[in-house]
Amino acid sequence: MKKINTMAGMLLAAATAMFSASCENDNINPYDYVANNGNANQGSTNVIKTAVAEYPVGSLVWSNDTTLSESVEIPVGTSLYIEPGVTVTCKADVQVPVEVVVLGNLYCLGTAEKPVTFTSDRKKPEAWGGIICGYNSEEVVLNHVDIAYAGATPTESSASFQNKLFKTTIDGGVPAFHFCNVNGKFVIANSFFHDNYNDQTYFTGGNGVIAGNIFADSGNAADGGEAINVKAGCKLDVANNVIYNACTNAFKLSNAGNSEVVPLTDMTVYNNTIVDCGWRRSKNKKGGSVWVEKAARPVFVNNLCYDSRFGLKQPKQDGADMEHSRLTPNYYYASTATGVEQMAKGASLGIWFDTDIKSATAGQFDPLFKLFKQNAGMDINCEVDDPDKGAPLAFDKAWNFDLQQGSPALSGGVTDFARIFPNGIPFFGMKKVNFLDSANDQNYYFSAPLPQPRFGAWL
Repeated sequence: MKKINTMAGMLLAAATAMFSASCENDNINPYDYVANNGNANQGSTNVIKTAVAEYPVGSLVWSNDTTLSESVEIPVGTSLYIEPGVTVTCKADVQVPVEVVVLGNLYCLGTAEKPVTFTSDRKKPEAWGGIICGYNSEEVVLNHVDIAYAGATPTESSASFQNKLFKTTIDGGVPAFHFCNVNGKFVIANSFFHDNYNDQTYFTGGNGVIAGNIFADSGNAADGGEAINVKAGCKLDVANNVIYNACTNAFKLSNAGNSEVVPLTDMTVYNNTIVDCGWRRSKNKKGGSVWVEKAARPVFVNNLCYDSRFGLKQPKQDGADMEHSRLTPNYYYASTATGVEQMAKGASLGIWFDTDIKSATAGQFDPLFKLFKQNAGMDINCEVDDPDKGAPLAFDKAWNFDLQQGSPALSGGVTDFARIFPNGIPFFGMKKVNFLDSANDQNYYFSAPLPQPRFGAWL
């Protein structure tokens, strides 16, 4: 494991050849945050200067592509900035899987044209660990980031295990991204998580915005995998995401998995699209598109669920806090008779609302995606990760899950609820960066989009 020395990293960053990049500004105006007197990004008088920006002294800056053959640990109080277009390649043929353990802060400054990429030289799931954050990690920004092939099982020598993060016993892989500081902040925006071996994301604390992402091909038939797995201690706005082929659940929403002193989770989950999820666990009746348990009390509305097993479910006992939840309206489409049956009123463990829109016959209420190819032999109970036996096809980035004109899912949603963070979340480590021209300027706080009176994500 490589514990980065802050001064050495700073000097290396300052001496490395840099590149210029064009950065988009696709969130709310960074200069409106009243608590900071409306000031723009200030930068620092003592700086690390690259072709893109000036960073505070003491920062770590990665400006060039990087190959990791061992884990990296970002110390408490230290900030790592990864500039647009940088690719971080994790070696797979190592004794201890590579992890990026963030005890301090991480800012991935990707853009639509030049995303930050975390990948592996093997280009197959389970090739490296993931980005695992510590209990004192204050801020993480993943904006326009591509994260793939993570989920390897740690060893007792792994950085995450040594820091007592995520796992206290070695019994399976880590998520591609894990955050656990109840008082910390994170954003995942405009990013692409795909081909990760276990959960794409797992949260046991934190204040976050998850918006405008694609989560594709999550988990594996043996161990499962959720796209977004939420436990206690979180406050989250989750909107406008596409989740494709999460083999257990698209969302697992719970207030378990943390100390009793941790506050209950509050979250608004709206205008997301869920496709071909939950095929793994038909024998034990768990899994599906959305699983709510352990006194979870989300606002979960305007979501579109397409050919996923079940729909909205909870355990027979210890399920959602129905009194304080809002779980309708949502849109559930099934192209098969089996899908219709599993989402029908009275289905085992299902949650039913008359205010939802659900297919009563196979193919009814097709939402009319602009471009999507369903597996002709699709079996939502297949339990094997093989398209020839009914599993979803591999994700195709050419697909477009926005809705055609005339779609029945373009109306019927609601907007009469409040986001957790209506003014956005400020990330002060971003505010300290002085981007060198207006074309490179990036926001220092992020907000989930306003809810739309339609179902599903829009692109």
